[in-house]
Amino acid sequence: MSQFDVCGIGLNATDTLILLPKFPAYAGKVPFEAEIISPGGQVASAMVTCARLGLRVKYIGTVGDDERGRIQLDSLSGTGINLDDVEVRPNCPNQTAYILIDRSTGERTVLWQRHDCLRLSPGSITEEKIAGSRLLHIDAHDTPAVARAAAIARRHGIPVTVDVDTIYHGFDAVLPNIDYLIASSEFPSQWTTERDPLKALELIQEEYGMRVAAMTLGAHGALARMGGRFFYSPAFVVDCVDTTGAGDVFHGAFCYSVLQKMPLAQTLDFSNAMAALNCTRLGARGGIADRSDAELLMSTAARRSLKDFEQRFGSRAGA
Repeated sequence: MSQFDVCGIGLNATDTLILLPKFPAYAGKVPFEAEIISPGGQVASAMVTCARLGLRVKYIGTVGDDERGRIQLDSLSGTGINLDDVEVRPNCPNQTAYILIDRSTGERTVLWQRHDCLRLSPGSITEEKIAGSRLLHIDAHDTPAVARAAAIARRHGIPVTVDVDTIYHGFDAVLPNIDYLIASSEFPSQWTTERDPLKALELIQEEYGMRVAAMTLGAHGALARMGGRFFYSPAFVVDCVDTTGAGDVFHGAFCYSVLQKMPLAQTLDFSNAMAALNCTRLGARGGIADRSDAELLMSTAARRSLKDFEQRFGSRAGA
């Protein structure tokens, strides 16, 4: 029996949420309503989602030794996530973000900073840290380290999911060892220079051979390709308070769904529902739900229409 269900390697961040009644025009001014410290980060938040859904979780990453680093560690320590291989970097500030939230729409603008002293070294990634898990989830930021982790996972037959939002130098060394690519809607076209995002997603999957190639579409939901066929899952309509962390929660729910052996269509729906519920609260992890809450939303909530999707992406994804 594996020691952990999921091992996550990648970013965490300690956010400052700035709540605005409405985002100002360029060079304008607007009073803000509140300032809230809120822990987040791509992989850390995905791992909190996995833990909330009942999985045995390990997180590998780095934190600074400042107050924001302590806030991040405190936020993770009460979740049941194993933190034995989190490295606290001395005299180093934790990754931080200032997130401007438009209260009229729930949309956010992110200003972030991560110092080089937080970089995760490939030497920190050892065989035993990876081999004891059923699934590995990574982002692309510290590319040499996650490339090593993905290669180890492949040797041990451990499936790998990746969250990637833009091009990182050396990421071509990661892609051959990926089983589930869940990218931003911009990444496939950036990577391939193919302007049609559906064709770009197909090109990536055909070149690297991953089982599923998918992209999150924000308010439009998610799209995935498997077995030569596209699967589209429209977003659920909720009263959106803050979109921060929605993609991270989607990734955590996707990891859970893979381990539960859900069919792809159900996986996308469930992940969309978990992301939507997180948008009903403030903060990257403010609305992480459990499975029953997500299933209730899936059975009762309205969804974006296929027409909305087709207006943006065309009519080729009809599953």
